[in-house]
Amino acid sequence: MTVWDDLVGQEKVSEQLAAAARDADAFVTAAAADGPLPEASKMTHAWLFTGPPGAGVTQTARAFAAALQCVSPDRALGAAPGCGFCDGCHTALVGTHADVSTVAAVGTQILAEDMRDTVRKSFTSPASGRWQIILVEDAERLNERSANAVLKAVEEPAPRTVWLLCAPSIEDVLPTIRSRCRHLNLRTPSVDAVADMLVRREGIEPDVAAAVARATQGHVDRARRLATDPAARDRRAAVLKLPLRIEDVGGALKAAQELVDAASEDAKQLAEEMDAKETEELKAALGAAQGGRLPRGTAGVMNDLEKMQKRRRTRTQRDSLDLALTDLTGFYRDVLALQLGSRVAIANADSEDALERLARGSSPESTLRRIEAIAACRDALDRNVAPLLAVEAMTMALRAG
Repeated sequence: MTVWDDLVGQEKVSEQLAAAARDADAFVTAAAADGPLPEASKMTHAWLFTGPPGAGVTQTARAFAAALQCVSPDRALGAAPGCGFCDGCHTALVGTHADVSTVAAVGTQILAEDMRDTVRKSFTSPASGRWQIILVEDAERLNERSANAVLKAVEEPAPRTVWLLCAPSIEDVLPTIRSRCRHLNLRTPSVDAVADMLVRREGIEPDVAAAVARATQGHVDRARRLATDPAARDRRAAVLKLPLRIEDVGGALKAAQELVDAASEDAKQLAEEMDAKETEELKAALGAAQGGRLPRGTAGVMNDLEKMQKRRRTRTQRDSLDLALTDLTGFYRDVLALQLGSRVAIANADSEDALERLARGSSPESTLRRIEAIAACRDALDRNVAPLLAVEAMTMALRAG
């Protein structure tokens, strides 16, 4: 199993990256042997991966990082880098490779202080691997200061440093940064490709795999989660019942509260697991005895950790809400399809009775207004409007039609 096997429906991109990894391997091998360097190369020092949600943008970048760090002995026999089994591939894929640094937004932005140490590291030689790789998962969340830090590093990179930036679209990245990157755009995998992956890789029954792939419209991670996590299926089922529970003002406000509470509970569960572990690890690193007081002068470090954890909880809650809003958008899209006489594109076949009820009881114009209300709620959340206020405004708009 190579590192490219998890890239669902991205055959063309996989071929381009495999060719670049081969050229990168030839470059490092020639440099180590003091031989002549390749004249033409498909490899470059900065890459920008874009694509719609669920296309596997970050997974593609990480697979490329693994191929660049591949140390399989089979390469000497002509095998392509990216075996998926060697220590270089494995540690890069699971995120523990010493020369693969990952930066992700903890809150709504990647701050300059989040990038400082990583940018400094990008100018150093690899410690043990073949390349120094910096993977930025949320390049669209770089603020002005952190984006400028990345720009300086990409403009004058170290000889063995590679930047891998991930974003939803090329327009989400500063023109000065994207002009220095090689751009690869991923496409949404087909429903059949996602279903086939679930059957082969996860052992899911074909009918279940087809249903969740269709429900998520090619979103690989969500399809995998729905297929394997009963709690995720229950949460989605609850969200899809919301359009039938907003017939009066009280029902609309109650549905909004429950939606926000569910997102908060998701964030809380994740925080309880991660925060406690991080806090104990930091205390141990600072030299505090188990259950004892922190050494003098370390309170500021603990305060920084608490602030970071608070930012992460806020983002987790909003990510959970965004997932629910995505499901709602798909539901009303199916209502619109029925109103326009199409049954081919229906994703939520398990809610067909509710879809038909709403399709009969409203017009296509009102359905479009409801889809716009969901989009407005997303925009409000992006502008840091209080989640409950944003969702209440949405549910009242959904009720009005």
